[in-house]
Amino acid sequence: MSDEPPATAPSSLSLTLSPQEVRLLRALREAPPGTSVPEGQAAAGAGMGADAARMGLERLRSKRLTVLEETSREHWALTPLGRSLAARGLPERRLLNVLAEKGPLSAGEVPGAAPAGAIAPEEVTVAIGPLRRQKRIEMGEKLSVASGTDAAAPLELEGDLRTMNDGGPVTDEKALKELLRRGLVAKEVERSRAWRPSPEGLALPLEGAEGDSIGAITPALLIHGGWTRATFRPYDVRAQVPHVEGARRHLYKEWLRQVEEVLVGLGFEEYRSPLVELEFYNNDLLFMPQEHPARSTHDMFFVENVQGHGLPPKLLRDVASVHEGRALPRQPAPLSRGWQTPYSEDVARRIVLRSQTTAATMRYLASKPKPPFRMYSLDSVFRYDQLDATHLIQFDQCEGAVGKSGLTFRHLLGLLTQFAKALGIQEVKFQPTYFPFTEPSVQGMVRHPKLGWVEMMPGGMFRPEVLRPLGIKVPVAAWGLGIGRLAMVALGLSDIRDLYLDDRSRLSAARV
Repeated sequence: MSDEPPATAPSSLSLTLSPQEVRLLRALREAPPGTSVPEGQAAAGAGMGADAARMGLERLRSKRLTVLEETSREHWALTPLGRSLAARGLPERRLLNVLAEKGPLSAGEVPGAAPAGAIAPEEVTVAIGPLRRQKRIEMGEKLSVASGTDAAAPLELEGDLRTMNDGGPVTDEKALKELLRRGLVAKEVERSRAWRPSPEGLALPLEGAEGDSIGAITPALLIHGGWTRATFRPYDVRAQVPHVEGARRHLYKEWLRQVEEVLVGLGFEEYRSPLVELEFYNNDLLFMPQEHPARSTHDMFFVENVQGHGLPPKLLRDVASVHEGRALPRQPAPLSRGWQTPYSEDVARRIVLRSQTTAATMRYLASKPKPPFRMYSLDSVFRYDQLDATHLIQFDQCEGAVGKSGLTFRHLLGLLTQFAKALGIQEVKFQPTYFPFTEPSVQGMVRHPKLGWVEMMPGGMFRPEVLRPLGIKVPVAAWGLGIGRLAMVALGLSDIRDLYLDDRSRLSAARV
């Protein structure tokens, strides 16, 4: 990219140059005609440091005396986290080494069993997912090396991380994508800058161009009165002003990104679903009776005069069967008495603003994932609530579901506790509750330093009436966390509305 000045640019011959600018222009003019000189070479030719040369060249450009040619090349490079893990080893390598040496341990026991500082609690959380996916560990009451596993065998990404740390490229797209997802690599842009004199810069006489002029007033000039006798260089009003960038990610958005990193580290995959949803996915698939109070206008927002379409006919018939207490095809008896009321397809096709991210779970399960599976959805939902310190009309939920053979309610409680601790929240308790679609069901409570115990972690085991119409034959544990309320505790806020402040100083002041 070149910034050749237009032919109509005003003359710069009358501008006075500083000694540094003269040396730089001479260095550029010594190159063969039409040749651009790399910035570092120009600095060396003028006997100047890189920063001083860059500023001098930019000043010359503002005076239309030089032309900048800038090229760029993109390449992948390790992030600071990637370089750190290249030196210390991936969290999964360190976790596997501890388990191989010490034997089965719970996640909480691992940091204490490892050498001091070898692996942090949050790194244990991050390491579990990749090791389970590679079938290197087993999860029961405690973590252990999987039977028949050579703990010293290379793990995924280890070789790729070493290659990049040594300056080599990673050609495996799958490995590169995983390194990027974990924040270990980033795309860097390598820019090269070369300069050449403009036609005016070539024509400008340099003999005596330095003069005795000055470009800035110093304290010494003011104290001793030298400024009264000095000649100042002209100021070029055409010069470009510096471009300043001071933006950064909002504190709440940054925290949500960390939440997703924890979930991905635990082996979950993201799933997205529409904000404008059919009642079929928002409620019916969850075995919520169509006259349930939560489906009234007091809780949900309805889109008027619009009917949905595209519902799978077989799934619609099976959901109607469980709602009405009829047996599913090829089943000898009904799963339950149902709700003893006729099922309405018109209600199923009504359009609402999604009131819970569990609708995303229903769409995910309807895609018939192959067990074992772990999914999450972190997105906005809408409810007709009274605004206060813990309620909003639009807020964020973090949905999660795990399906595998042998999964129990106890596993669900452990997952919720582990997730909260990974976010730095230590005080958690559970109490039984009721939801139409899970049994048993639980409400997780987190202690807020000012508001006390706040409900924010509801979950449970999906009922057969939810799973059988979807063709899911393994137990599924699910939850829908009030992630905004969790953020209040983690970030030290006492009002959920403060999460959305756009003034960072006010956001800091709003903390408890």
